[in-house]
Amino acid sequence: MPFGPRNANRVAIVGAASLRGKELKQVLEDRNFPASEVILLDESVMAGTLTEAAGEPTFIRSLDEDSFDGVRFAFFAGTIFDADRNWVIAQRAGATVIDLTGAVTASGRATAWIPSLVSVLPPRPASGKNGSAQPMPYFSPPTAVVTACTIAAGLGRFLPQRIVLFLFPPVSERDQPGIEELESQTTNLLSFRPIQQPIFDAQVAFNLLSAYGEDSRPRLAEIRSRIRSDVADCLAGRAPVPAIQLVQAPVFYGYAFAAYAEFASGLPSDELEGVLSGLGVKIEAPGNASPTNISVAGESEIHLARIEPDTTSAGGVWLWGVADNLRLAATNAVRIAEELIAKSQA
Repeated sequence: MPFGPRNANRVAIVGAASLRGKELKQVLEDRNFPASEVILLDESVMAGTLTEAAGEPTFIRSLDEDSFDGVRFAFFAGTIFDADRNWVIAQRAGATVIDLTGAVTASGRATAWIPSLVSVLPPRPASGKNGSAQPMPYFSPPTAVVTACTIAAGLGRFLPQRIVLFLFPPVSERDQPGIEELESQTTNLLSFRPIQQPIFDAQVAFNLLSAYGEDSRPRLAEIRSRIRSDVADCLAGRAPVPAIQLVQAPVFYGYAFAAYAEFASGLPSDELEGVLSGLGVKIEAPGNASPTNISVAGESEIHLARIEPDTTSAGGVWLWGVADNLRLAATNAVRIAEELIAKSQA
């Protein structure tokens, strides 16, 4: 499928039928990414699905040994299983792998990169050895990790005594099945019918969860542990690692968070906001309503309400923010490819 301009930047999206894959395709279009062709790939059950890109009809193809021939950038946006099975194949074919699933980080050969934070957190080399004839794979962190690292990097320059971050993930973090389960539970509860809970193994509708049911995989504690680990790896001693807690929220989209930071002495809120704004965070104007899951839909930045001082601690401040979880993650991945193109043309 021809996509746009000019240069030989052939792109493949693995997991094109997933929510992340669809958003990634949309971000490529919206940012006018210089792709000569975008190939949509997914597991065999989704192969042949009719879709569109750049206003033209196209089909999702099944993954095979030749899927990555001539591909410059291979985005992995579907399941960890598909990424784990295919990222090495893509790399051997000469593609630069940009992984959104976290599968490549387990190999120790991926470099985590958040382009919006490059001024304070430049990408660090992976711990493993990368073949000299093959391009380096990159890990594009999820929205929770980008958010935590942004808050930590922004506030870190003021030497906080502690940062505590509460994350409220939406059900779309579990892809389409999570969306369908919340929708089904909501409808059934309002109709006084039994609910189904194959994903969360718990009632997520009209509820807040600090843990999933026993049969849910992955467990919420495992997701929290992975986020903490990825945040620590990305910060790598260059900013304080916040304490992180997750509470599952009964919302479809939008990753909300609340943070508390404490400093040795009081700091002007506008000074803190100025630093975060310099890292790409959009601070709501005075008098505007605080950001919500609805208000940030389709936005590529983290949106932050005005920072408020804590009334019981002279050095404490509270932050409230929200990001479009799919859009922010996809934008970060596309920006990695854009930066690599710019470097190759410099």
